[in-house]
Amino acid sequence: MTKSDLIDAIAADADVSKASAQRMLDAVAQHITQALAKGETVAWAGFGTFAVSERAARTGRNPRTGEEIQIEASKGAKFSAGKALKDALNGR
Repeated sequence: MTKSDLIDAIAADADVSKASAQRMLDAVAQHITQALAKGETVAWAGFGTFAVSERAARTGRNPRTGEEIQIEASKGAKFSAGKALKDALNGR
């Protein structure tokens, strides 16, 4: 499912225009992004939890030359599925 497909589905289910559905979806994504950027966790009951994951600095290897390189520490987004989502995926 693409973003466009999701917008179409939201518009149909919520009985709103596609433009309104796109604004709603963009707002949700923006607020989740802002919360994660502040280091907060976003818990969506029944769906899942978005959190920030810390990756430590490490030594890697350039695949072309075999030379060792230092990879900087970084942050990434992590998603943990909630019980209702897991149950839906497993046909329960």
